[in-house]
Amino acid sequence: MSNQTKYPKSPHEEVGGMKYFARMLDEIRLYAGGELPEDYHANLGKQQAADGTCCNFLRVSYDDLRDRVLEGGTDQEILDWCYTNGRRLNPGDLLVWNGFASKLGWNDFASANLKAAKERLGITDRADLNTIADVMDFEEGRRK
Repeated sequence: MSNQTKYPKSPHEEVGGMKYFARMLDEIRLYAGGELPEDYHANLGKQQAADGTCCNFLRVSYDDLRDRVLEGGTDQEILDWCYTNGRRLNPGDLLVWNGFASKLGWNDFASANLKAAKERLGITDRADLNTIADVMDFEEGRRK
């Protein structure tokens, strides 16, 4: 058995044209399997974090989504479930969501979180890491 940390998918990965959704589902699965690093637990489903914002945008509750994820299925099947039980996103909705998800932390309410993460990681000099997603990918080894 490997001692290598398992990280969720990149927030840039898309399901049905929607960024971040795959990461949220991956976090649910990893947590249920006892493989999600403890540092990630506090933000699971948190309303004022990306999970809660994503669920709100889809008009589904995080608890219901978590239960559906644990029933099994592909990411696309679960997104389709969200569309049936919440609301279906059109191309304009996806444009708005993806803009939000890809710029979170850049001159917005999450800027303080971004600054704190960069301080914690000792990368305050990295002007190329401008968003929460950038820092997630850096911390999880997907970006140098």
